[in-house]
Amino acid sequence: MTSTPASFDAVLFDLDGVLTATSALHAAAWKQAFDAVLGEPFDAERDYLAHVDGKPRLEGVRDMLRSRGLEPDAELVRSIAARKQALVERALAVGGVDAFPGSVSWVEKLRSEGVLTAVVSSSSNARAVLGAAGIEGLFDVTVDGAEVARLGLRGKPAPDGFLAAAGRLGVLPHGAVVVEDALAGVAAGRAGAFGLVIGVARGAAPAALLAAGADIVVDDLGELM
Repeated sequence: MTSTPASFDAVLFDLDGVLTATSALHAAAWKQAFDAVLGEPFDAERDYLAHVDGKPRLEGVRDMLRSRGLEPDAELVRSIAARKQALVERALAVGGVDAFPGSVSWVEKLRSEGVLTAVVSSSSNARAVLGAAGIEGLFDVTVDGAEVARLGLRGKPAPDGFLAAAGRLGVLPHGAVVVEDALAGVAAGRAGAFGLVIGVARGAAPAALLAAGADIVVDDLGELM
């Protein structure tokens, strides 16, 4: 890392796959929702990473349908998105959410050095996930999918959510770091001209994260301690 965490005013984190181990939960929910309407089964790894990971729910549905040559009819899009949301809520209700220990340790270190922290997630379940993982108190600001929609912001790969979080923290983009595991999220960090974009290679390959705009790539945020 070319700069220490204390060199920046804030670090803005994606949630699923960066702070919490919920990417598999989302991928499984997407598969159930899509398999009911697609002729060819949804691939919980390839299709998830390529078409829905990191994006607002409705946009992900549209992109996935287009990838199969299907017209993203508004009613169909809403139906798939609603089914996916119901499946995620059911999964969250019956099971706990684990936070990655390396991520938690690094966030705690950042805060001990006076660095502000925020969560920027395309998921409308972000606050529930943070609460289930017991880490909601580690972040000064949370911008989730519901807020992005309410404010009329563009979803990732547009940088709007990250820019909104930086604004609420009172920091400029060049003084903030974006941490993402999704290609769309990395692209959003680069589009927003943030001071540093860190890719976390939990699903996407390191080369793909670098190509999307990451300055550096790690396997776990504990490596940055």
